[in-house]
Order: sequence, then C-alpha cells, then structure tokens
Amino acid sequence: MSFALNRRTFLKSASGVLLGLAYLPGSARAGASNAGTVASSASWDDLARSLKGPLLHKDAPDYATIAAPWNLRFAATLPAGIARCVSPEDVRACLHWAQSNEVPLAIRSGGHSYAGFSTTSGLLLDVSLMNEVGDLDASGRVRLSGGARNANVYAALRPLGRAITHGRCKGVGVAGLVLGGGIGFSQRLQGLACDQLVETEIVIASGELLRCNEVDNADLFWACRGGGGGNFGVNTSLTFQTFPVAVVTVFRLVWRSGLDELLPAALALLPTTPDRLGCKLFVEAGKDEQLELVGQLVGTEGELTSLLAPLYRIATPNEQAVRALPYWDSQEFLSEEGPPEYSHERSRYVFRPVPPEGARTVLDFLRRWPTTHDGAQWKIFLAGGAVAAVPTDATAFVHRKALMLSTIDLSWTPEDDAAAVRANQVWLDEFHAAMQPFTSDESFQNFIDEAETNYLRAYYGANLQRLVEIKRKYDPDNLFRFTQSIPLSL
Repeated sequence: MSFALNRRTFLKSASGVLLGLAYLPGSARAGASNAGTVASSASWDDLARSLKGPLLHKDAPDYATIAAPWNLRFAATLPAGIARCVSPEDVRACLHWAQSNEVPLAIRSGGHSYAGFSTTSGLLLDVSLMNEVGDLDASGRVRLSGGARNANVYAALRPLGRAITHGRCKGVGVAGLVLGGGIGFSQRLQGLACDQLVETEIVIASGELLRCNEVDNADLFWACRGGGGGNFGVNTSLTFQTFPVAVVTVFRLVWRSGLDELLPAALALLPTTPDRLGCKLFVEAGKDEQLELVGQLVGTEGELTSLLAPLYRIATPNEQAVRALPYWDSQEFLSEEGPPEYSHERSRYVFRPVPPEGARTVLDFLRRWPTTHDGAQWKIFLAGGAVAAVPTDATAFVHRKALMLSTIDLSWTPEDDAAAVRANQVWLDEFHAAMQPFTSDESFQNFIDEAETNYLRAYYGANLQRLVEIKRKYDPDNLFRFTQSIPLSL
C-alpha cells in the first residue's frame, strides 16, 4: 500500500478493478441503485432522441472513463446507459423515462460518493457537462450550473478576488459538496458552503424545475443546505454569495518524533485558536509515523508562529513549508489531488476537547496497524467559529456545535493481500468503536459510510423528521433512493 498527499495508486486494468473489489465482499455493490427492470433497446433509443446531450452505452469509446466512480470499490457496478445532460430539459427527460420504464437511476456530478451511491446498473444521470460559472453580479453573487466542480470555481473566481468555502480536491462536484454542508479551510471564518448558498434550481421527480430560496420553496431550500445529495431531486444551478479574499498564510508542518506529547497538545490547542485559522491534522499509521498539520491563516507568518508556539516548544518540525500567498495561489499550494482509489473512511463529530487518553487511543491503534505498509491515517478537520454561529435548525446541517470532525481513513490497492485488507478493515472498525468515548454519535453526511448502521440519526440528528416530511412532499414515490437515502417515513 502507498500513501502520500495524492495517496493511492490507480490501476487501470479491468482485472485489477475486480480483484480490488473482491477484498471487501459485498461492498462493491453496497451503494448501487439496482432494483428495477431492463429497458428495451427501443426504449433506450427513445431516451437518446429526447436528449440534447449524448447517451452513452458500454460500446462508447469514453464509457469506461465516465462510468468509473472515484472510489474503485464500487467500480464493478456499471450503468446500462449514461445520460450526459446539458440542460434541465435533459434532466427532466431522464426522470420521466426512468419512471416510465422502471429503470433504476443514480445522479452523478463529481462522482466522489465515498460509499458508491452514485453508481447504478440502470441509468446514470451525469450532469458534469453542465459546468458553467456565471458572471459575478453587483452584490457579489455568482451562479454555478449543477455540474460545476471545484476546478471551475477556482478558475472563475481567481481573477475576481472572490471565493466561497470549497474543498481541496478540484474534481469534487460543488453540488454534492454544498448539499452535504460543504466544509473547507474557510469554514471557521466564513461558514460552510451551504451557508453561502442563496438560491438553487432543482428538478424534482414530477419534472418540475423549482426555484428555491428563503422565499420560494423555502422548505426545500432548507433541505438543500445539509440534507445530503440525491435525496430530493437534481440540482441544476446553485447561486452563492461570495466573499472577498486577499493574502493568506498557508502551511504544511510535519513532525516525525515526539508524537506522544505533540498530539495531545495539538488537540488541546487547535480548538482555542482564532477563527482565522483553518486546518487539518493527520497522523499516519505504519512504521514511519508522523503528525502533519496543513492549513491556512488569514494573517501573517509571524501570527502563525505565535499561535503554534506551544507545539514548536515541544519539537521542531522535521519539514516546514510556510508561505504568504494571494488566496488562489495559496489554494494551489493546499490542493489535494489524487486518482480514483480503493478506500473506506469512517467519521465522527467531536463536541468537546479530546483528552490525553483520547490521543493515546489514537496512537495505540495507529501503532498496531496490522500490516507493514502505509495506507491508513487518523485525521481531524477543525470546526467551530462561523459554523457554530448558525443555529442547528436554521439549515438541514445539524453538526453546528462540533469542535472538530474526526475521521479514520483506510486505503489499499488490488496488489495487496486479501487477508491483510480484511484484517485492516477489522482494525478500522475497532478503532472507530474505541474512539466513541471521545467523539459522538454524529457523522458527516458527505463522508457517507455504508458501514454506519444508524446512519439517518448520525447524519441528520434532530433535523431528520423535517427532512422526511420534505421528502414526502417533493418525492412522494421515492424516485430518488439509494441505500442510505432519506425515507418517506421513519
């Protein structure tokens, strides 16, 4: 197994894909939307004629590339057809056709569903060609089409000196990001991406294109800010209130010794820092353990040094990269790119400071990682600040009061021994359970996890009942469904 910032190896052969999927029996199809009938060739021809965008089948030259999800655990589930929608009318035609022909349906923008919920054996409704970013209006608002990715946002907002809260991976779809809340290094100062969403247009199961904002269809607008992707319809546009950006200080600090003292100190320090600091902490498993801190400060290099002085006093980083850069140049420094991968990630929100025994639990588990390879890490995303300033029921995103998001990340390749991968999965589940006294029962819906048993409560908490009511109103026949979708009743 290999692990770096772009951390897994992408093996392109079909045999490699299937071998890798076999390591976790049953999981390859855990996220797929498969229940339904097989449409006739004539029916597929009818769909093709109704679309402006292309309809791809398995003999199309670019089918394999477009069909593959980011998490290759689920790459064995292949769609019978891929509708590459270019307009809301194309989306409407797909929804009507799928219902008329009883063909299972999945929606995809960036394809980064951690649990493969944007895979299907039926019709894959792909909006990635709808990736336009409109002009900035006088109030600083910008309209994105539903298939826009982080890369499109980077390119459009860079020359304008504006931003929204965004992720580090350029290939992630903005729609999926914002529908699940939308975390990023700016969240403590500027709020979640969903807090900057002021309007969205969505095609619902009936085929209607609805404008949703604080006035029009306000209940559905509420649900689109943290209620998770793929539950209520297909979002074809998203309008955000941007914020101005200038120079920020970005950093990557790596310590390879002193972790027994450094980790508890970092976990105590980081939640107390100003909201101008956004960061992510990694601790990697394996024989070459290290603690890494990556992030940005709206402030100077001197201020960063002062804020992190308690950590520097414990040990000098083995690697240091600290730079003051214009905001969008800084995001290139922070960008985390990687090819599709085999992975499993489990998350829990943290609502109180992690005590020293919690840090010891982390290090104990990482030090008994069952293989000799790299391929696992524990990490935290710093929360609080502007995220917590919004009431938990103001949007569907319920995890407002958390201090941090804790995750455990496992990765592998088809070359790894199947027994070792199974042992690593057991280790992941045991580690996840051992952290329960220091975390909570809440999980991040954008790090969706097919192993989460009480997923509805974990993702949506006290906001679940209202989400179910909105689901019944706008999708009464449950067209938009997958293994962990919001149900019509509890």
